[in-house]
Amino acid sequence: MKLITFLSALLISQASFAFTIEKIRGDISHPWGMSVLNDEEVLVTARAGALLRINLKTGQQRAVLPTPFAASFRQGGLLDVAYDSDTNQVHLCYSKPLETGAGLAIASAELDGHQLSNLRDIFISNHRSSSGSHFGCRLVIDGDYLFASLGDRGDRTNAQTPSNHAGSIIRLNLVNPEPANSQSGWLPQIYSIGHRNPQGLTLQPNTGLLWAHEHGPRGGDEINLIEQNRNYGWPTVSYGKEYIGGDIGLNSSPNGYTDPLWIWDPSIAPSGMTFYTGDMFPEWRGDLLVGALKFTSIYRLVIDPATNKPISEERLFNDEMGRVRDVEQANDGSILVLSDAPNGGLYRISR
Repeated sequence: MKLITFLSALLISQASFAFTIEKIRGDISHPWGMSVLNDEEVLVTARAGALLRINLKTGQQRAVLPTPFAASFRQGGLLDVAYDSDTNQVHLCYSKPLETGAGLAIASAELDGHQLSNLRDIFISNHRSSSGSHFGCRLVIDGDYLFASLGDRGDRTNAQTPSNHAGSIIRLNLVNPEPANSQSGWLPQIYSIGHRNPQGLTLQPNTGLLWAHEHGPRGGDEINLIEQNRNYGWPTVSYGKEYIGGDIGLNSSPNGYTDPLWIWDPSIAPSGMTFYTGDMFPEWRGDLLVGALKFTSIYRLVIDPATNKPISEERLFNDEMGRVRDVEQANDGSILVLSDAPNGGLYRISR
């Protein structure tokens, strides 16, 4: 395992702290999502279709089988994973090949060592497309509920159409049948609409609130506080520009739409995020850590406890691990990172 030690200056305190970056595993083809199993192990997905159980101390990995067959093309494949320690259930988000294209699906199974038993789909999007763009696909467990983010699949009109699942964040009841959504015309699973390509989803530990981030077009990446039956604007409201230039929609939210908490312009291409709660980096406790594909780094957003909104940011670990696809906190308070590359890696940041 490769060790890299360097100094990073905190913008707030202007102090310097030593960090160690440990390359735990370096031969994973386009790793996409991870979920901590216990003090020593983590589950990691590889976009082409593999689910790996990796030991954080030794770097040893073994495949967990079987996995659902994923349509691995462009941005599609086997994407996020969420492990529920209370039920020993593994949930997998993936692009499912169907007769009329690919649809976003979620499969669940029981974990038994390196085997998945009773693997079955618990959700299949009603929107299918031949497009390989904007699957979204982050998962968050919240008690009996499972949240998942779905991108607009490259067709922006989907995000304002609550009669299909694309461009939305959904909520599934894992125990009891989901009651119908109270919003007229909304599918029962849809929790919020108006999303372009949300690839970050996490619960805030001290509040239980659901936070998401998503890719804007040319500029306009967003962080949003997700509430049920809210419309987050895309493409009616967008803080980015067309790739060929010009405005896309309004750059402020009228009544009926919800503004983001934070905007990046230019885009950082965010992917994966987590709130930090550990003791290893106490000066970061309560802050939001966001992976950046474009700028190959992690952004630390400081959250104001009075308003519960981001007030400043710091770019960390520049160009040390490549394109950051996912960020999680290990049980010991260290930070786990996946780098997205044909020979991508799993890293641990500690001190």
